[in-house]
Amino acid sequence: MDPLTRIRAICLGLPECSERLSHGCPTFFVRQKTSFVKYIGGGYDEPGPTIWCPAPEGVQAELVDAEPERFFVPPYVGPSGWIGVRLDIDPDWGEFAEIIHDAYRKVAPKKLVAELD
Repeated sequence: MDPLTRIRAICLGLPECSERLSHGCPTFFVRQKTSFVKYIGGGYDEPGPTIWCPAPEGVQAELVDAEPERFFVPPYVGPSGWIGVRLDIDPDWGEFAEIIHDAYRKVAPKKLVAELD
């Protein structure tokens, strides 16, 4: 299964999630307005597929410092605490699902987050 298919399945399984292109990339939104995952098939100086998503405070620095080969600070949104995840380096789909769920919790309304818990 290709990475986008897996990412899509994780994201679209979350309450009131939708997908549309944003800046030419598949992007996932809560209630069609707040993005929480951007899938990039390649580019931005990355050789393979990545996702960009908001992370809880402090997590970006922690992950990038611990595993810079897998995690990075993405351009444009990185200064806002978003994390970049390389999907082709030692893929751990359970971990990717956790990262996506954390991103969703960061931006979704409390009512929707409560549906997850």
